[in-house]
Amino acid sequence: MGKFDGMLLVSDYDNTFQYTESALSGGGAKAVPPPPARNLAAVERWIGEGGRFSIATGRALGAFRKQAEQIPINAPVIVDNGGGIYDLAEQRYVLRRLLPDCAVEDLAGVEAAFPGTSMELYLSDERIHALHPTRRNIQHALLTGMDFRQIDALNAGTIPVPLAKALFMAEMPQLLRLRAYMTAHGWEEKYEMIFSSDHLMELTAKGADKGAMARELKSLAAAHTLLCIGDHANDLPMLRAADRAFAPANAIPEVLQSGAEVVCHCLEGAVAEVIERMEGALCVPDRR
Repeated sequence: MGKFDGMLLVSDYDNTFQYTESALSGGGAKAVPPPPARNLAAVERWIGEGGRFSIATGRALGAFRKQAEQIPINAPVIVDNGGGIYDLAEQRYVLRRLLPDCAVEDLAGVEAAFPGTSMELYLSDERIHALHPTRRNIQHALLTGMDFRQIDALNAGTIPVPLAKALFMAEMPQLLRLRAYMTAHGWEEKYEMIFSSDHLMELTAKGADKGAMARELKSLAAAHTLLCIGDHANDLPMLRAADRAFAPANAIPEVLQSGAEVVCHCLEGAVAEVIERMEGALCVPDRR
């Protein structure tokens, strides 16, 4: 038996396992440095001692497939910011929570109330339709490697249902106004509305967040201990669900002040430091 048997470690991807922030300012995916060797080696040790390792990302599956090939992962991954759990080995969704069919009508209401709002609509088959795309959408596409089809209107004819998620791109003051509109119209009963950066807000089905899916994954993996690490607001539900939570030093203030244990910067191998702490905690002196 390995010393990490029954333990599940779930890491956010962007700016937690892998630093990608600089790629948004230019260069796209080509500007992303390779995953920290320290992280890769530590995860190999973790798995070698019986631990389960997974990634929980806000990215759609299509925007994470290539990245997943570079990482030793031995548990299903959480994608779409909690919209689904996908088994990479079996190439199938273990669990998926799609937006209700009324989402297109609801989103059309946002467009009517806030004309020109930039939205990305993620179809269940991994295609993306974008309404009023901006420079940020183009940068985002360069980073994820998933292009979008521009549409001019939101209706049943342009958006096949069901949707996996919707993504709003704007400066934070505008995102706050959008969220206030959604709350006033009772959206909290149907959706999760979570900020995933200072200019992104994600819309997933009710109950589809990283925290709920991390708990589901813990059960699926028959794990007795859930460890999670993340850097942004969309990681907070996962950190709250964890038996032990961590945050890289580059995390936003809200995460750093959440009670999570702070480790080194993402670029220095934050996930590796989590594993090293666990290795130290479970180290039993040889008394022979």
